[in-house]
Amino acid sequence: MSLAVVSLAAARAELDRLGIRYRCLPPDEHTTGERLVLLDPAGVALELREARSDLPGTGGAPDYARVSCTVLFADMRGFTALAERLGPDQVVPLLNDFLALLTGITADHDGTVFHVAGDGLMAGFGVPGQSADASTRAVTAARRMLAGFDALASDWKHSFNVDTGLGIGINAGEVIAGDIGGPQRASFTLIGDTVNVAARLVQRARAGEALISRAVWQALDAELQRAMFVALPPLALRGRLQPVEIFCLPATGRKPWVQAPECT
Repeated sequence: MSLAVVSLAAARAELDRLGIRYRCLPPDEHTTGERLVLLDPAGVALELREARSDLPGTGGAPDYARVSCTVLFADMRGFTALAERLGPDQVVPLLNDFLALLTGITADHDGTVFHVAGDGLMAGFGVPGQSADASTRAVTAARRMLAGFDALASDWKHSFNVDTGLGIGINAGEVIAGDIGGPQRASFTLIGDTVNVAARLVQRARAGEALISRAVWQALDAELQRAMFVALPPLALRGRLQPVEIFCLPATGRKPWVQAPECT
């Protein structure tokens, strides 16, 4: 399986940090830069290549542009307790399973992974390439992530007696996409209020649920809106004058865990 990432250098740094072995391969007919190849937990080869896009106004040079897309944040609950309880040689394979699940599902739904931390990721749908169904694909990916992580969490509970969960936040709107950062550390990423709201939503999501904004909900077809989502009271977020209207996609294994409260 091939997965496009926005910064191969950042992917290498994260793999090195986690101690995951990989090989560097030269460009082929489909790429202009090197590729990284590693094995996922099931032993399947996973190729990472850098995704570059001709954003409006870039002319192929490092730059930025305002685009519309859907942003998804996914974050594991209970990771700190997991890391404290288990040794590094046990934690790393579990993280490999977790990240392979999330990145694989993102790729299956034509999303792009923009940032990976040890226990979560940020992905964009409808960026770099614009897509009218970006929100639908993001929500479908979120459903698969929640279901897939339920199976992982059950295995971990049985093997290590550790409770974990997954929270997801999704928002849609305009973002600034492009090379952000200093000359020595620029990376292709997304910034802006749309990203900030998605990040706040994942902080508020309980383990086993996805919180989406009205902008995402309105982009879904009526059947999906009615069948899957529960309207919640508007959510007041730090730094915003008006509360954000939100909807919840609950999973069967939802637990009353949230991230640490936001700083005021």
